[in-house]
Amino acid sequence: MVSAAIFLHGLSSLIPLALVVGLSGVLAFDGTKKDNLAVYWGQDGAGSQQNLAFYCADETIDVIPLAFLYIFRGTGGDPVVDLGAECSDWNTDVFPGTDLVKCPSAMANDIKTCQSKGKLVTLSLGGATGQVGFSSDSQAQTFADQIWNEFLGGSSSTRPFGDAVLDGVDLDIESGTAAHYAAFVNRIKSHASGASKKFYVTAAPQCPYPDAFIGDALNAAPFDAVYVQFYNNFCGLNHASDYNLATWDNWAKTKSANKNVKVYIGAPGSADAAGEGYVDVGTLSNYVSEAQQQFSSFGGVMLWDADSAYTNNRFDKAVKTAMSASAKKINPSFAHSSDTPAATHTTAPPHTVPPPHTTHISQSSQPAPKPTASAPPLHENQPGPDKAPHELLHKEPRSYSRFFRF
Repeated sequence: MVSAAIFLHGLSSLIPLALVVGLSGVLAFDGTKKDNLAVYWGQDGAGSQQNLAFYCADETIDVIPLAFLYIFRGTGGDPVVDLGAECSDWNTDVFPGTDLVKCPSAMANDIKTCQSKGKLVTLSLGGATGQVGFSSDSQAQTFADQIWNEFLGGSSSTRPFGDAVLDGVDLDIESGTAAHYAAFVNRIKSHASGASKKFYVTAAPQCPYPDAFIGDALNAAPFDAVYVQFYNNFCGLNHASDYNLATWDNWAKTKSANKNVKVYIGAPGSADAAGEGYVDVGTLSNYVSEAQQQFSSFGGVMLWDADSAYTNNRFDKAVKTAMSASAKKINPSFAHSSDTPAATHTTAPPHTVPPPHTTHISQSSQPAPKPTASAPPLHENQPGPDKAPHELLHKEPRSYSRFFRF
């Protein structure tokens, strides 16, 4: 029989390990690492997107932003979410009087499955042609309250993912006006300060500095990470002479409201995932190794998107493996410590309903100009109730998809 003293001594030695690994026995997300991988999910980049849990089956991905909540104020004052064939206002039941979706319970279970494996699942707001923006700080704060109650740690009768609690929000703001986002972020942070778990706020600025839409907020509110889009712009990964991660590292240290903010290299997951900027694993790994050595703010890589990267010969896994190896070589404390072989995916069954698919084409190789208050909305033609937004877009003379900087 073990004495109480010996038992307590043994227990005390296990507590630090439990804090690092997490009570569930899996490695918890550690934002201080230099080999984290964030991969967007929801927009079916290669036309073969699987359910969310599929991409959590191994240790490759650390953060999954769900893309997108693309309308801030829709019917009934509630936001509108489009996650492709999995859960969207055009193919899923909505809450009465709104276009806010009631996602299937399977999706809530997928979110919890990913979280149980130590991964963050956040909600990305915006996209390339989102109907977004605020007219005042008060409106931004009210919207933050709504997001907190419907998706994060609050309570509401209209929660798209039921009792699943997302880990934070991501701002991919590429339209509307730049004002009042700091008020939104600060309100989210205020709610999170009294929560029982940590909530994260990230952004996805384009690489031209400062970003036209979210740049002011990045200086005025404490973001946890920025996923800088080093593609579809003159400063992309394919333009080495203008690639400006050093500028973003300097911003993190001198201008950011959070001096511990992490800067990620954003990259396309395949050649078809962006208009320009895709580089092979070796080239991206060289950028990463250099960043790990030179820039203290560096946190990892962001990929658009899960479907594109996975079907591109597991580009996501190749990037993660190379990134972790170089981090560990530089300093073992930088990299994830797990040496457990990553689980392999079996071939997933095909979709029972083919998902809509859009072609991602670059909007411009130059940074977008700051819009004026009188600028017309980008999404003037709303889809009818019998048409999916993607189907409507196929008939529109656009040079990019509805979503995410392409």
